[in-house]
Amino acid sequence: MTRAVVILSAPSGGGKTTIAQRLLRERPADLGYSVSATTRPPRPGEQDGQAYHFLSRAEFERRRAAGEFLECAEYAGHLYGTLRSEVERVLNSDRHVVMDIEIEGARQVRAAYPWPRSISVFILPPSVEELLDRLRERRSESPADLAARLRRAVEEVSAAAEFDYRVVNDRLDDAVREIRAIIDGRRPRTGLRPVETKLIDALRRGLQT
Repeated sequence: MTRAVVILSAPSGGGKTTIAQRLLRERPADLGYSVSATTRPPRPGEQDGQAYHFLSRAEFERRRAAGEFLECAEYAGHLYGTLRSEVERVLNSDRHVVMDIEIEGARQVRAAYPWPRSISVFILPPSVEELLDRLRERRSESPADLAARLRRAVEEVSAAAEFDYRVVNDRLDDAVREIRAIIDGRRPRTGLRPVETKLIDALRRGLQT
C-alpha cells in the first residue's frame, strides 16, 4: 500500500492534535507523526521533540533559509513549520505521515504532495459555543491571543472547502473512527456536501459576531 501524508487542519481548539494523538496510539504500525517546529514557547506539559521542536526565531529563520522546511507559516505572532527530514523519516519507515498543521502549511504540503500522495482533512467544531469552551479550558493564552485566534478562525473555517474531506469533531470517538476510514480508503472523496456548507456558514457567522 502506498503511504501518504495525512494532513489534519482545524481552527485552534478544533481538536486536530488530540485526534492525531489518538490515531497514533491506536495504529503505531502504519502511522507515524511528523513533529512540527515552532518559535512559540512551550505550554505546560509540552516537551521538546514531542509536541514540537521548540526553536528560537533565529534558528528557525536559519533553517528556513537553508531550505530545511517542507512548509512554514506565521500564526498568532509565532512561526510554525514542518522539517522535510521529519516527513522523510516517517515515509521511509513504511508508514503514513500524520501532520496537524495550520491552513497555510496544509496548502504548501498539498502542493508538494498532491492527492493521492496526501490526504487532507479539515476538522470542524460542531458549534461556535463548543469551540469557545475548548479554548477557554486551555487557560494558556492571554485574552489578546484568544481574540486573535478567534479572528483567525473565520479564515480557517472558510478554507474548509479546499480540503479533500471534512469531519465534524462533535464526539471524539466518532471523529477518530471517521478519519480511520478515510485513511483506509473506506470513505469516498466527494465535494462539499450541503450539510457541511450549512455548518461552515453557521460557524463563520457566529465567529464574526
